[in-house]
Amino acid sequence: MKNSTEITINDKPALSWLYIICATFIGINAVLIAYQFYWFTLLPAALLIFMLAFFSLDVLLYIVIFCTPLSISLKDTDFGVGLSVPTEPLLFGVMMMFFFRLLYEGKFDAKISRHPVTIAILFYFVWMIITTVTSSEPLISFKFLVAKMWFVISFYFLATQLFKKKENIRRFLWLYIIPFTIVIFYTLFNHALEGFKEQPAHVVMVPFYNDHTSYGAMLAMFIPALIALFFQSDYLRSRKLAAGLLLALFIVATVFSFTRAAWVSLVGALGCYIIYRYKIKWYIIAAGVVILFSFFFSFKDQIFMKLEKNKQASSADLAEHLQSISNISNDASNLERINRWAAALRMFEERPLLGWGPGTYQFKYAPFQFSSEHTSISTNAGDRGNAHSEYIGPMAEQGVIGVLCFLIVCVTAIYTGARVYLNCENKNLRSLNLAVLLGLITYLIHGTLNNFLDTDKASAPFWGFIAIMVTLDAYYTNREKLNDVAAE
Repeated sequence: MKNSTEITINDKPALSWLYIICATFIGINAVLIAYQFYWFTLLPAALLIFMLAFFSLDVLLYIVIFCTPLSISLKDTDFGVGLSVPTEPLLFGVMMMFFFRLLYEGKFDAKISRHPVTIAILFYFVWMIITTVTSSEPLISFKFLVAKMWFVISFYFLATQLFKKKENIRRFLWLYIIPFTIVIFYTLFNHALEGFKEQPAHVVMVPFYNDHTSYGAMLAMFIPALIALFFQSDYLRSRKLAAGLLLALFIVATVFSFTRAAWVSLVGALGCYIIYRYKIKWYIIAAGVVILFSFFFSFKDQIFMKLEKNKQASSADLAEHLQSISNISNDASNLERINRWAAALRMFEERPLLGWGPGTYQFKYAPFQFSSEHTSISTNAGDRGNAHSEYIGPMAEQGVIGVLCFLIVCVTAIYTGARVYLNCENKNLRSLNLAVLLGLITYLIHGTLNNFLDTDKASAPFWGFIAIMVTLDAYYTNREKLNDVAAE
């Protein structure tokens, strides 16, 4: 018997309505295009997204993740904050649907909502709301807050529900890596046209990434993930081969990105890997840190004299380029970071508790610059980056409590990842957990020199990696039959 809901060639009423709707749309759209109004063309896509939001929110989130490396930032001069398309309008819709479902169902996953990382994130947002109310620029801070909310809701809260199925963890990684590979080929092609010189490397990834620093930071974040994917024991040989080839491509791309902070972050992640792999005791690490700081303060005068003598500028030669990291005598990039940090610290001194408001640094730091600290790339317009630090910037914008809240999120996330690594019995999940933990660490190291968490490019992996570790901790550890659960 034919299903009554099935449309066939004989269902003339249904086909008639379909023809009428299509003809009406084409006619209206043709008239509007004649009057140079093109937005109506997007109506079918908008309806599809609307349906996905209601019936397949996970698919919509997958689309957002895939689009993130390919998104393009549009500068919004009226509000002072860029908007990435198509991702951020989609993320706003995802956020609204999340709130709608939360109000309708009246609850959220208890294991996630009670997790220490989630509690730390909620405190982080409570303080951000408070500093938005007291902000020197409330409108800018409000938009910054909303943008931060759609990042965290989508890539953390909703992502935790996806990651209950372990295969979605690998799917998340691939959905970022594959389009990012397109960007890498685009970047290398443009760079090849410039002869792979150092200076063009700063902008050849535009418009997908604003500059080489954000591009290099994301490359570093996903290198550990590609290593883990290569060693997945249940993967077909073809997938392992793909992961291996892409790993080589990402390393080559990192070399030609000329991003010094990316190399520093990878070295730091390697050090953390050694600590986790060989289970080095915390008191040995603490003793090492104490010795290192003691050495620094004992010889700080000699160290600064040595740094001031280093005049090695950025170079196409990798060894010379890495040596320029410590050049604080004439490297404009390094000196400008110091200038931005100094201005942020002066802003912090003036408003140490509540700060100037989330997202306001670039509009308020100019008067806090000293002319003696200006560089050839200094500006009072606030159009060349932010505070260049994920830690000093929040100090200026949200005060001491703001930066402490962010640090608590980071520390609880790292602790969670370490706990999963020690307790998870499933080899593949353990490997993926370590990979995202090391990827997160690369960003936290990179965050001492740059800040990109106000963009979709960095927020997707940052909060997504944390979501992976939290979900593994909540659902794949501390169970007697963990391997059986992981196989579901």
